[in-house]
Amino acid sequence: MNQKMYLSEHLALPSEATLSQTSKLDGVRLSPHFSLAEMTVTNVKNVSNLPGPEEIENLKRLCGWLEHLRDMYNILYGNGKVPIVINSGFRSPEVNKKVGGSPTSNHLTGCAADIKVFGIEQAMRYAVILLNYADNTMQEFDELLIERSKKGTYWVHFAVRAEGNRRRVMFLQT
Repeated sequence: MNQKMYLSEHLALPSEATLSQTSKLDGVRLSPHFSLAEMTVTNVKNVSNLPGPEEIENLKRLCGWLEHLRDMYNILYGNGKVPIVINSGFRSPEVNKKVGGSPTSNHLTGCAADIKVFGIEQAMRYAVILLNYADNTMQEFDELLIERSKKGTYWVHFAVRAEGNRRRVMFLQT
């Protein structure tokens, strides 16, 4: 089966999977503040990046954590409207390969998101909120990584699996 069939079954609109992903999938909500389009965004052109039903369920689980992050960040530091911006969520194998992702990346299963931050301070605040949520709810996550590119750009990579979470917490220079 191809991924377009999976997505169209999930959306109940067979033609939707063949239309523009960004414009047509934006209305498909994974949670109150996160859409399927947002969680499948990519700069890679002419490559399908459509998740199947299992990956969509994983994205929904991930978005539950991201909703909490958004709510708590806004309570503690924001004005109630500060969004959580996703640089990368689900990646198809083709997209993952083109962006140089790991062949075992949590992005391939819809279990991970790279979250845009404006510097190390915001990255650390996000990390503390996610760690506190894990501890307070006794839920586990797989990866919480504060990453920094060679150019000095920071982002937070966060992953949560249905099972087998490792609670990896690290700072990484990429």
